Parts: sequence; C-alpha cells; structure tokens
Amino acid sequence: MPLLEIRGVSKNFGVVGAVDNVSLSVEHGELFALLGPSGCGKTTLLRLIAGFEQPDSGRITIDGSDVTEMPPYRRPVNMMFQSYALFPHLDVAGNIAFGLKQEGMERSRRETRVAEMLALVQMSTYARRRPHELSGGQKQRVALARALAKMPKLLLLDEPLAALDRKLREETRLELIGIQERVGTSFVFVTHDQEEALGMASRIAVMDKGRIAQIGSAAEIYERPNSRFVADFVGAVNLFDGVLVAGFNALALRVPGFDAPVPLPADATLAEGTDAALVVRPEKLRLSLSRPDGIAVAATVSSVGYQGGVSIVHLTAVSGQVVKAQMTSASAAAFNRGDRLWASWDAADAVIITR
Repeated sequence: MPLLEIRGVSKNFGVVGAVDNVSLSVEHGELFALLGPSGCGKTTLLRLIAGFEQPDSGRITIDGSDVTEMPPYRRPVNMMFQSYALFPHLDVAGNIAFGLKQEGMERSRRETRVAEMLALVQMSTYARRRPHELSGGQKQRVALARALAKMPKLLLLDEPLAALDRKLREETRLELIGIQERVGTSFVFVTHDQEEALGMASRIAVMDKGRIAQIGSAAEIYERPNSRFVADFVGAVNLFDGVLVAGFNALALRVPGFDAPVPLPADATLAEGTDAALVVRPEKLRLSLSRPDGIAVAATVSSVGYQGGVSIVHLTAVSGQVVKAQMTSASAAAFNRGDRLWASWDAADAVIITR
C-alpha cells in the first residue's frame, strides 16, 4: 500500500482551476518531487495534502486512512515552508522543541528529541543562537529539524532550497538526501528547478496547468519525455518538427533540412500525416565535418559557449532552426564560428512525440 494516494483531486479558486483531476501515489521512504513552472498548481497540491486547502472533488489517503476532510493538526504530516517561518524570539533549540511542547511531550523526552534533531542536521553547537544569528543554510537546517522532530510519516517541503545561493543549494541538496535516507521519512517537495528535481528525487511528477503531465524516475522523465511540454521544460532540448509519412517498412518523420525521413520504431501506433517532433538532447549530438552514416542534419556553427568543463555549440541548421550540442570543452575547441558541419546522433537516443 502506498503511503500517500491521491485520487482524482481537483481544486478551483473561483473560475481558476488550480488542480485538475490529479491522481498519484507516493511510496514509503520515497523522495518525491512535484516539478513545474510557477502557477502550475504544485504548491496548491502540497497544501491539499497538508490539509490547508480542501479539494472540490477527489480523495486523499495517507497510510491507508482517508484524510480528505481531516484538519491539518490531525494528519501524520508536517510541512516545511519556503520562508522557514522560524520564531525570532526563540533560539534554535526552542524552535525545534515548539511543536513537541504544544503536543504535550514531557520535558526529558522533548530535550532528548531536540538533541537528536540537532545532531541530525549538524547544528548541535548552535542550539542557543537566535534565527537572526544564522545564515540562510543554517536556518534551512533548523526548519528541517523542527519539521522532522514530531516524526511525521510524510514531510512536505515547499521550494526548500529556493532561498539559498547556487553553491549552497548544491551542498544542501546532498545533505537533504542523506537526512531523508537516515530518517526514512517520505518527502514530497515542490520545486520549479529541474536540476534540483533530477538530482534529488526518486520519482518526479511534472505538472502543467493543474494536471500531471508525466510521472517517472529522473531518467525516464529526461530520456523519454511523453510530450512537448515535458521535453522542453525538463532540461535543454532540440525539437525537430515534422510530419509522419509512410516509409519502406514503417512510418518515418519527414523533417525540413533532413536529407531523408527519420524512421520510427516498427511498433509505433501513429497515423500517417500526424504532426510530430523529434526530441534530441544536446549531449546526444555528435559534430563532424564530413557527412556521417545514419541520421544527420547539415548546419553552421554560430557560436561556442564555454562553461568550464563543458561547452555549448550553437548551430544554425539549413532549415534556419537553432540547434544546440553539448560536449567537453576540449572537443568543442575544434570548432569555430562559421564552420559548416554535420550534426548526427544514434536513433536510440531520440524520441518521437506527438503532443
């Protein structure tokens, strides 16, 4: 049985549909991400799980119990807010102990639990400091310790790393994964940062306009997107638009600028004449000065963007489309603006999408 199960949940605010018939499940001990652009409904869905909002339809079950109409304080859930919401008049230990004190835990047990949480987030030496004396990363750790202190079955995190700078986000991301693995609590976190979701989550639900566009592992979402929205939102991508035509043994995609249609798998269940697109990630492209065998498109180098260990080579295909190739900077050094070349890739590295 999943820890969390959401079945056909919808939520409207007046005429605005924030969450539209969403169904998903989260397993015990899972680190699950709700990923999408601003306004897609991911935070509203998180608030529905927490009980801060009531769905207009659908059911929410946690650990086998229907909590759809249960108030927040009765749910086996805790939430860590984006702002951290630490009490400025309490020190670190006091902030962590606050929820335990409210529920009537005896002092000795409370102090033991606080000590355990401080050790978990490596903040034991900061127990007597006030929030204004802490850095952003330290505040984030205290907020996490406070959220975990009551031992919830499910922890909800709203943009947990948004307030941190890039370097600290990367460090804290690893810490969060380690803490989640140690405590075994299921985490559901909201983010608009695709890199954050891909680097942390065991599974990802990509949301678009209140609906679930795709659910899968990071590799499935990135390597095999099921729609144009997912392909374009999650990671850099090259999208070659075309139309399906009858090939020798199977359907093929005719793309402007390609000297031959791109074959589809023999078991593809698509109709001739359907508009479709070929999805190719920049790191899958190979560049060569002579025409290689297989799928290839002629292009001209428009710029080479150095990014340290890797570089992005921007190309203009014969159709006028901008194409991006990612490679090591050592390999990219062989190409210069104005070079005419061929971009190619393995058939297995591309995906055909129709929506």
